[in-house]
Amino acid sequence: MLPILTPAEMRAVDAAEAHRIDALIERAGAAVARSALRMLGGTYGRTVNVIAGRGNNGADGRVAARLLEQRGVKVRLFSADGCPAVLPVAHLVIDAAYGTGFHGVWNAPDVGDAKVLAVDIPSGVDALTGAVSGTAIPADRTITFQALKPGLLMPPGSAYAGELEVADIGLSSGVAAHAHAHLVQGSDVAAWLPERRLDAHKWVAAVRLVAGSVGMTGAAVLAARGATRAGAGMVQLSGVGCLVVDAPVEVVQRPLHGIGWGRSVLDGLARFQSLVIGPGIGRDDSTAAETRAVVLEAAVPTVVDGDALFAMAWNAQGAGALLRQRMRPTVLTPHDGEFALLTGAVPGADRMVAARRLAADTGAVVLLKGPATVVADPAGRVLVVTAGDERLATAGTGDVLAGIVGALLAQGLDAFEAAAAGAWLHGRAARSGPSQGFLAGDIPDLLPAVLESLA
Repeated sequence: MLPILTPAEMRAVDAAEAHRIDALIERAGAAVARSALRMLGGTYGRTVNVIAGRGNNGADGRVAARLLEQRGVKVRLFSADGCPAVLPVAHLVIDAAYGTGFHGVWNAPDVGDAKVLAVDIPSGVDALTGAVSGTAIPADRTITFQALKPGLLMPPGSAYAGELEVADIGLSSGVAAHAHAHLVQGSDVAAWLPERRLDAHKWVAAVRLVAGSVGMTGAAVLAARGATRAGAGMVQLSGVGCLVVDAPVEVVQRPLHGIGWGRSVLDGLARFQSLVIGPGIGRDDSTAAETRAVVLEAAVPTVVDGDALFAMAWNAQGAGALLRQRMRPTVLTPHDGEFALLTGAVPGADRMVAARRLAADTGAVVLLKGPATVVADPAGRVLVVTAGDERLATAGTGDVLAGIVGALLAQGLDAFEAAAAGAWLHGRAARSGPSQGFLAGDIPDLLPAVLESLA
């Protein structure tokens, strides 16, 4: 996992190393120069424009300028607060105008067709939220020091960052002490996934799925397919008031009918290792009441998704008071609208703080879906997943994700890792699909290849 530091956390790391700031600036500037040389592909006849501000970020840029000149590169140095509107033609622009502590508005110059290397973060991008004030220069590459910053991962800032490079300048001990968030990598997911036992059988990783209702059976199909393809040995599906006619043939169905169906779900949970409840089950009062009862009493790790999130919110106690009564691991999977149902407001600009607060309030792991998915646990730990892309912006992808997470819980992953691994597998599978005409139903069939690549 790659550490992520907020600007405040990075300031704390820097403050502890104030006695050697000049040495750290030299290291950072040298790392910038090395990255610039790789982008230039050589030094002969190359010209670089460096925009340098007054702070440490600008100091890094000036060190890089000096080192590049020593290598024979023609360097033009521009002050950030006196930069011309249009820079002269160059092969590369180093954006060292403003760093992670910048607040205000910066109107970036026109850099023409030059490649751009941003130092720490593209100037004008908020390092905490990814918001852009004024204008910013889209970077081909951003070199950041010791740890990622949230604004490099959250849109719109992520669209300005380009390729990300993390340079080690000797602050690893301080980062380890202050980092509470990390970016999930494929190697992390590979380490979390268990190997199937030689004596495994279908009930070793069995998922109970309550999903689908009249007119909404597609959600059940997608969740069931996600669970089966992500490693569930058995999926037993219950549609509310209906049989799901298009369910995979491998799935066993137990439709739920009449008042009190929640008790039949609870009474049959003993052989299952996880429960997924909510995709497409509906929001009428009786369904919501049965759903609350099931979630409250289910003695297995549970994924609360879709309409079950509505049921948790739609009660006099509030979602937090209800969910805190659960004694087993719980994963909540809200998108922004469902987050608003649970809390009364959509997530703020700082999505990591939003997810942490909901996790603390409910005692559950929160998987806050978005272009950068944020997974938070009640202790305040955060994992960020950026494996997916715009292909996930289509109906039904969340149902598939719920099934995947349920399968990982059934295989024994703890809730925090199951949520993050599920989001990563879900995103990576989507990214491996076609860029046009992609559907949620394509994701399950792409999962085996992604899982195989991690083996």
